[in-house]
Amino acid sequence: MNTQSPVATDILGMVLKMQPNIIVSDEQLFDFCQVNRDFRIERNHLGELLIMPPTGAETDERNFNLTGQLWIWTKQNGTGVGFGSSGGFTLPNGAVRSPDAAWIKKARWEAIPVEQRKRFAPICPEFVVELRSETDSLKTLQEKMEEYIDNGTELGWLIDRKQRKVFIYRPDQAVKELDNPSTLSGEDILPGFVLDLSQIW
Repeated sequence: MNTQSPVATDILGMVLKMQPNIIVSDEQLFDFCQVNRDFRIERNHLGELLIMPPTGAETDERNFNLTGQLWIWTKQNGTGVGFGSSGGFTLPNGAVRSPDAAWIKKARWEAIPVEQRKRFAPICPEFVVELRSETDSLKTLQEKMEEYIDNGTELGWLIDRKQRKVFIYRPDQAVKELDNPSTLSGEDILPGFVLDLSQIW
């Protein structure tokens, strides 16, 4: 007999253990998220649902600045599409994740049928950003970044406002840690994109 509690708590929110007794389909998960819009809901590769409360106003203001800078570059560059923190993506390992910001090449995005784009699109972004808030677990976010890389992300930034550090993730490379940088370069993935961190710290 399984005596494990169906609900586990995490500093990011709650973890609802579903499998093996309850299997939530992609369509059911999407509908569940639509009727619970006050929460940020993800699914990990084990099928567990991660339910997180909205971020604080200060963190959201910083995230708005981040996505605003990415939006400007995306419109000028024209080779891809950008996303904010509300969009969900179904990764190859079955997890559904919502990075704080993301970017996908236009050709890859347009290859996805329109109906699938309206839900949690089955794609892993080339570029993702996670912005750590005061209550976020750094270890949990680091594991999430590794998951993005393992599923196809080519460049990932974990911005830790609490310690004023940035962790840069690339496939087949050691994680690069920067102390209090003033800017970040999009490198060869987002050529010419430079994120000004002065309004994010």
